[in-house]
Amino acid sequence: PVVPWVVSGKTAAALRDQAARLAAHVRAHPATDPHDTALALATTRTHFDHRAVATGTTPGELLTALDALAEDTTDPRLVTGRPAKNGGLAVVFPGQGTQHTGMGRDLYHHYPAYAAAFDDVCTHLDPLLGRSLHDLVHTGDDLHQTRYTQPALFAHQVALYRLTESWGITPDHLIGHSIGEVTAAHIAGVLTLPDACTLVATRARLMQNAPAGGPMVALQATEDEVLPHLRDRTHQVSIAALNGPRSTVIAGDDDAVEDITRHFEDQGRKTKWLNVSHAFHSPHMDDVLEEFTTALGHLTFHPPTIPIVSNLTGELATDDIQTPGYWARHIRDTVRFAHGITTLDHLGTTTYLELGPDGTAAAMTTACLPDDTHAHVVPAQRKDRPETHTLTHALARLHTHGRDIDWQALLAPAHPAPTPLPTYAFQHQRYWL
Repeated sequence: PVVPWVVSGKTAAALRDQAARLAAHVRAHPATDPHDTALALATTRTHFDHRAVATGTTPGELLTALDALAEDTTDPRLVTGRPAKNGGLAVVFPGQGTQHTGMGRDLYHHYPAYAAAFDDVCTHLDPLLGRSLHDLVHTGDDLHQTRYTQPALFAHQVALYRLTESWGITPDHLIGHSIGEVTAAHIAGVLTLPDACTLVATRARLMQNAPAGGPMVALQATEDEVLPHLRDRTHQVSIAALNGPRSTVIAGDDDAVEDITRHFEDQGRKTKWLNVSHAFHSPHMDDVLEEFTTALGHLTFHPPTIPIVSNLTGELATDDIQTPGYWARHIRDTVRFAHGITTLDHLGTTTYLELGPDGTAAAMTTACLPDDTHAHVVPAQRKDRPETHTLTHALARLHTHGRDIDWQALLAPAHPAPTPLPTYAFQHQRYWL
């Protein structure tokens, strides 16, 4: 649905000249299929360090982006960059609150790999939910009920990962935010798909059935600033999540949460009351922990094949992730997302790819990184933007910053005959003898 034209050069000047040559060539051969041109550019040309990707659905859009590159100006359909120094790729799976009706619908219709993976998840989840997850995600009104939200996010994230995996994108580490870590565990092989679906459906049902009510509030404060206000209140309120160095979410009883929130508001700090039905990751989850642990007793856990950064510790997950008790604490204890991103930064991660329906986790990741970071944070999707456009733009950003992409898999099927392209724009220099 969206065509990427990959262009590169050994120098910035060569890159601009190459764009001008390609634009002139396309205008001189208007009958050439843009898709065939994309395949030839991506698979028959060397990818030099100065890179650009023009994207569009029509030759006119692609040519406009090429002209901008040739003239050294900007265009929303143009992505430029240079490969970063050697570093790792981490895939980030977001948590509850990022969902929206229709998420993945365009991906489902345009990409068979996404559709096949989504349908595979639905095969296991639909009987557990008692309804069609496909209809719920794409058209339903109950998506924001926790018992359906978490399975829906899991299905979307798994399908989106399988799609990018089919294009040769393989991460060095995985991290999730709350329900997102369950997706990471399945992708890493800790849980088979049937067992992961059982965990997700049980988790969602029990968290929905936990005592209703109780607010969750995001505070502009550090963990150390909040902790003194929790003394003697551990049975009422707790830190639900650490989403950034100065972004702490508290959850629990109304009076306790309101009192703490008022304290920081009086200091001029920003606060945000989250739109939730339950106080997740708080004492309100205590009543379901025993039942949840027992329900997971028959699942089989395996060592992860891709390292996972744990929400519970903010460090690389240990063998504890292979126990029911770990996943019970996972719905009760603090989500240490900020610590997890710091760990990934120390491990040499230079690219973060968010795989979810929105860019929320990407924004949090950016806030957790040092101010002088050279890392690239790329969301695969943006709410209220065309899904195929946003995903292609994300691939373009990954490519221009040095990540390998299987363009043959992405652009197939295409015409078997090679498509002629203009020769490289050599940068000549003349010298006196």
